[in-house]
Amino acid sequence: MWLRKTAGDVTQKFLGRRPLLPVLLLPPRLLVHGSTAAAAAALLLLRFPPCASSSSSFWFGAPSAFILPLPKTNQTQLAGTSSSFAVPPPLRQRSRDSSAKKLGIAPFLVSPGIFAKEAAPVMTNSLANGGSSRPFSSSPPTREKVCLIGSGNWGSVIAKIVAENVVKLPNFDPEVRMWVFEEIVDGRKLTDIINTEHENVKYLPNVKLPNNVVAHPTLLNAAEGATLLVFVIPHQFVKGICEQLRGNTLPEARAISLIKGVDVSKSGLQLISDVIKDNLEMDVSVLMGANIASEVAKECFCETTVGYRVQENGVIWQKLFNTPYFKVSAINDVAGVELCGALKNVVAIAAGLVDGLKYGENSKAAIIRIGLMEMRKFSKAFYAGVKDETFFESCGVADVITTCFGGRNRKVAEARVQTGKSFEVLERELLNGQKLQGTLTAREVHQILKIKGMVDEFPLFTQVYRICYEGLPPSAITDI
Repeated sequence: MWLRKTAGDVTQKFLGRRPLLPVLLLPPRLLVHGSTAAAAAALLLLRFPPCASSSSSFWFGAPSAFILPLPKTNQTQLAGTSSSFAVPPPLRQRSRDSSAKKLGIAPFLVSPGIFAKEAAPVMTNSLANGGSSRPFSSSPPTREKVCLIGSGNWGSVIAKIVAENVVKLPNFDPEVRMWVFEEIVDGRKLTDIINTEHENVKYLPNVKLPNNVVAHPTLLNAAEGATLLVFVIPHQFVKGICEQLRGNTLPEARAISLIKGVDVSKSGLQLISDVIKDNLEMDVSVLMGANIASEVAKECFCETTVGYRVQENGVIWQKLFNTPYFKVSAINDVAGVELCGALKNVVAIAAGLVDGLKYGENSKAAIIRIGLMEMRKFSKAFYAGVKDETFFESCGVADVITTCFGGRNRKVAEARVQTGKSFEVLERELLNGQKLQGTLTAREVHQILKIKGMVDEFPLFTQVYRICYEGLPPSAITDI
C-alpha cells in the first residue's frame, strides 16, 4: 500500500520547515526495478502535481523517497541523456541531506523527465556502491588548466609541446597561458607579438607557436585558475616569483620545475623544487633531460625525464609532455633528476674550456667521465634517496653528453678561452638575454662544499669555480 503523509506530519518534524509539496513514501519493493519506480513516480506526480515548473528537480531516494522542488540552477545536463542530474547542493540543501541521513534516507537528485524514461541507471549507481548513502553526482572531473611561468628559449619550446597536447587530451582546458616578462622588440610589446603573430621572435624565432598559447605580461593573470604550473625561469628568480604567487593559487594546483640550479644559504643546500614546494605548499615534480631547445623545436627525436614524488602527478606530467618526438620517462626520484639537471652545467663549462684549449676528444671524454662521477657523488652525499639508475636516464649521462657538445654553457666557455673576455661579457654578447647557469651553479656548489668541508673531494667542480671566480687560467682545468 502506498502511504501519503502531509508536509506537517513528516518534514516539519524532521527537517525543521514545511515543504512546498506533500511527502511521498514508497515501499522498498517498488524501488527495485527502474521501470516500476518510474511508473509509480509518474502516477504520484499525476495525483500530486508539483507547484514548481516542470523543469524543477526533486529529491528521490531509497528505500523510501521524499520529493521537494529545487532551483534550476542546481541542475547540470548529464552527457548522453535528456535527464538532468544536480551538481553538489548548496548549504541549505546539505542540511536536508544530513536530516535525510538521520532518517535512513539516501537522497539524490533527478528531474521529473527521468520518470518518463528509465530510473534504473540511478538505482544502479546507488546499489553499485553497496547501498552507499553518498549522493550521486555526474559532475565532470576537474579540467586541468596549464600555465607556463617563463617564456625564454626553452619555455617557448615547452609551450609549443603543451599546447599541441592539451587539445588532444580529455579533461584539459585547450588554452595554455604563458607568463612573459614584458619587453619591447622593434617598438612592439613581446606579448602582443606572441599573441598576434604566434611567434616568440626574441627567444625562439622562426618557430610558430600554436594559436592556443596566450601570452600574459602579468603573472597573477596568467596563473589565475591554473591547476598545473610549469616553471621555466632562471633559478635566481624563483623566490621572487613564488612570493607573488603565494596565496594566489588553487588548493589542487601542482607544479613542475624545468629549472636547472640549486639554492644555497647558510642553512645548506635546497633544491629549486623544494623552494617552490615550501613557498606555495603544493606538490612539485621536475623535468630534465638531453634537450637542446632548438632541436626540440624542430621536432628532432629526443628523450627527457620526469622526477616525481606522487605517482599520480608523475603520470599527468608524462601525458602532458609526451610526444612521438619528445619521449618522456618518469622516475620516483625528484632529487636525483633535479641535481643531474643542475650539475651537468658545471661539467659543460669544463668541457667548453677543453674545446677552447683544443685538447682533443680524449681529454673531453675524461672530463665528462670525471664530471659524471662527481655529479653522482655530490647527489648521494646530500640526498640519501638518490637512485643509481637515475644517472642512466635522459637526465643523467645523456644530458651530460648533449650539454658538453652542444649547450650554451659549453659554447660560452669555449669563447672564454678564445677571446679572453669574461663570462659576464660573453653572456651578454652570445646568449641574447638568456642566462648562463653553469657559472652560477659552480659558485653555489662551491659554497656548500666549503661549508661542509668537502672541497677537496670534488676536484673538477672546484677547478671550474676557481677559473670562473678566482682568476685561474683555463688551462688549469686538467690540474685535477
